[in-house]
Amino acid sequence: MKATALAIPDVILFEPRVFGDDRGFFFESFNQRVFENAVGRHVEFVQDNHSRSAQGVLRGLHYQVEQAQGKLVRVVAGEVFDVAVDLRRSSATFGQWVGAYLSSENKHQLWVPEGFAHGFVVLSEDAEFLYKTTDFYAPTHERCLAWNDPQIGVDWPLSAPPLLSDKDLRGKLLSEAECFG
Repeated sequence: MKATALAIPDVILFEPRVFGDDRGFFFESFNQRVFENAVGRHVEFVQDNHSRSAQGVLRGLHYQVEQAQGKLVRVVAGEVFDVAVDLRRSSATFGQWVGAYLSSENKHQLWVPEGFAHGFVVLSEDAEFLYKTTDFYAPTHERCLAWNDPQIGVDWPLSAPPLLSDKDLRGKLLSEAECFG
């Protein structure tokens, strides 16, 4: 499995080695040793999540201020554009974002560490999105950053306004958001 640090080096893109023939394919989707070598520390995952969304749905940008979650995300059906925003005030990349296309075809995965907001928009007719988290979901600590905050300037590949939940419609601007130290 190839691991590549993105423009924000703590966010890592994993590209598995896929073995395929006319019968189908096989690949190792997770290897604890390879993963920890790439991220440079021990990581324990405690929860797996699976969502399905229609084309044009934008989920995010979500994070938890306590019980912060690192997320290893991938797509098993369809395609999304996945985004991580650095919310660590002490970081040289605070307020910056990185994005990657994840699809069932490319089988890439993205590591979004604790201290980041995370979101994605569905580009295909629909998409099934899987992610492992390093802490449990804690709704009282969940926050939402505005997906379209001009200060952050995420370049979402949208051809029409996204479909948003009520929670995502109320996302806060970075200047108003609770962030990490």
